[in-house]
Amino acid sequence: MPALVWGPLGETDLAGLQRLARACLRRDGGLPHLATEGMLRSRFLTARSTGARDELGELVTAAAVGDAADDGSVTTSGLVHPSFRGAGLGNQLMAWATEQAEGATLRVATESLTPEAEALYAAHGLMQTFAETVMRHDLSSIPRCPLPGGLRTVAFGEESAAAFHAAYVASFADRPGFPAPSAEEWLGYLREDGDFRPELSRVALDGAGVPAGFITISDNWVDQVGVVPQWRGRGLGAHLTASSLTAIAGAGAEEAWLTVNTDNPGARRVYERLGFTEHGVRARYATPDANRVRAAQD
Repeated sequence: MPALVWGPLGETDLAGLQRLARACLRRDGGLPHLATEGMLRSRFLTARSTGARDELGELVTAAAVGDAADDGSVTTSGLVHPSFRGAGLGNQLMAWATEQAEGATLRVATESLTPEAEALYAAHGLMQTFAETVMRHDLSSIPRCPLPGGLRTVAFGEESAAAFHAAYVASFADRPGFPAPSAEEWLGYLREDGDFRPELSRVALDGAGVPAGFITISDNWVDQVGVVPQWRGRGLGAHLTASSLTAIAGAGAEEAWLTVNTDNPGARRVYERLGFTEHGVRARYATPDANRVRAAQD
């Protein structure tokens, strides 16, 4: 391997970081947002960063460690160009991040997980705390899934906002570690998302106006889908998702995306039947003492 020149990252490296992230996404799949300016700035243009450049000055690997969180932990992210893998750069980045952590709990945030990265994290004593499969739909063929009898759907609005929150809580309350945010907190999260599409988001209500399920859409992403326990197994989730795909396509998008927890194979099978295909995995890792608290999803 040619000699590499190491140094901290700065604003002038943003274009190189985008090329590096895109190369990793092409090779490994994962969250396409990784290559956006906003995510690259937040992950790599921090006070503690490092990168290596080849003889042409092209950035071929990069890593950064963020500020300490409320619990004292620090999070690192790293990228290695596919053409430069197998030469120990990943180990160098992990050793650098561990040194920068200065004894604090170290977390790893990766939006493009590979088997080699899994082995690297295990070798450094990290354990997986969270993982999602990224899935893509090309919108070329969307099945028609009927709405279960006795239900109607309503778009997001001021009058339906409370029903959306109630559907969210009822759908996920039985999940371990459910945070149970208040209506103000959860609805605030939706409204503060600049890509939230209220006109494409729907809540399903029974004849008495009681929520049965919901779906929220952000840009061309299926953000959240939930079905309350008594309505599961009747095709409501499939209907909400398929109808949203039709609406996303009708609005001019050429593809749609979602993520599903790797420990939720039932939901994944539903999405596969609707035409979604796997496009990589994103995950979080942490040193063992951090595993008492599940790493928060970004």
